[in-house]
Amino acid sequence: MTTIAEYQAHSARENVEAALQKVHENESFHALISTTEARARERAEAVDRGEITGKLAGVPFIAKDNFLAYGAPTTAASRILEKFEAPIQATAIEKLEAEGAICIGKANLDAFAHGGSTENSTFGPTLNAFDQTRVAGGSSGGSAVATALGIVPFAIGTDTGGSIRQPASFNGLVGVKPTYGTVSRFGVVAMASSTDTIGVFTTNASDAELVMSIMAGQDNKDMTTLPDFFVPVSAGDKKRVGIIKQFMTDDVDAGVRAVVQDYVQRLKAKGYIVDEVDMPILRYALAMYYIIVPAEISSNLGRYDGIRYGKRAEGAQSLNDVYGKSRDEGFEPENKRRIMIGSFVLSSGYFDAYYLQAQKARTLLIQAFDELFKNYDVLIGPTAPTPAFKLGENSEDPVKMYLADVMTVPASLAGLPAINVPGGTNPDGLPVGVQLIGPRRSDAQLLAMAREVEQR
Repeated sequence: MTTIAEYQAHSARENVEAALQKVHENESFHALISTTEARARERAEAVDRGEITGKLAGVPFIAKDNFLAYGAPTTAASRILEKFEAPIQATAIEKLEAEGAICIGKANLDAFAHGGSTENSTFGPTLNAFDQTRVAGGSSGGSAVATALGIVPFAIGTDTGGSIRQPASFNGLVGVKPTYGTVSRFGVVAMASSTDTIGVFTTNASDAELVMSIMAGQDNKDMTTLPDFFVPVSAGDKKRVGIIKQFMTDDVDAGVRAVVQDYVQRLKAKGYIVDEVDMPILRYALAMYYIIVPAEISSNLGRYDGIRYGKRAEGAQSLNDVYGKSRDEGFEPENKRRIMIGSFVLSSGYFDAYYLQAQKARTLLIQAFDELFKNYDVLIGPTAPTPAFKLGENSEDPVKMYLADVMTVPASLAGLPAINVPGGTNPDGLPVGVQLIGPRRSDAQLLAMAREVEQR
């Protein structure tokens, strides 16, 4: 079973037991950190008795382990939160459960969502669903692989700079990064507050529409949320599509470019008009991102001090020892790298030179997108410059790892909706994704377009 409709034809108990069995059968992929078996079985019984109803009644799902959820620790794949039991649930999970969905486990990720391969997890990497010698992508790699393996019909994750779209591309899935503010971030471990978004992995656009329509909406616990605008729509009039020139250069893998060109032909066959568009400012987007986001990370991770919650180092002789040793033992190397970069760009003497300039450039990037959307309804290109790379290939070179985000960070910086759709496979049989980017609040229109192209 790979779609929500297929699960709805069975009892909740059957669905939960089948999902848990698949978790155990696929342990070698290391997609999950923990399961919520006891609570999942209790909710399944309640659904089958008719006590819980809704659009997703009896449908199992998996949450990335940076969502606060009952039934298992919320670790963010870090040592510092290894045994943290959440006292509340994330709003997104509450909304899904209100419609009868059943969380059966917590997915692996790069610790605190810092990474693009899931290799930065304290608990070890998740393996690609198509080739276990390759990365799952990240940071939401566990959620992607769990969906691609058919353990559940959908999984939820977070996307700060590509953390849903890139692993969706690497594992052949639909992956949705909504307009900033579409879904409440309450109850989700923060990475970078100005670009964090909540989205979903599915095998098809229709299921993504359903899940997003349930999670979307204003939340008085998150003042950045927008009034609910997400209403599934039909494809409607044929749209003008711009293929981004900077995303189709010789620096991009030839197999990836071929898949995107094939998708362009499918769009044209459906009646869409496709032109090449030029966005020179995109060459600076990655630099903007890796100044702004580490700055926000360094601020958000300041709360992990070994005092209020999380791991406290043993043998500390002073308050400074508690702070220093707890963070040294609790954070992974990539967490420390981003904290140091962020602290540097926010420091006296460098704030104006780096952080302020990056924010000014971000405004120019937003204006460039707005200008293009005066003439084009959707922008497209590859989601990632390559298919899934080999385990360990980029882990010793942070800059090379960061370059894997070059095509996903622009939409994040601008707060735009962007989705990955499965485009096809390269000559080696590895999935390649195509990214669709739309104006703010065009999320439903993007999914309608994806749904239409799915129907060949």
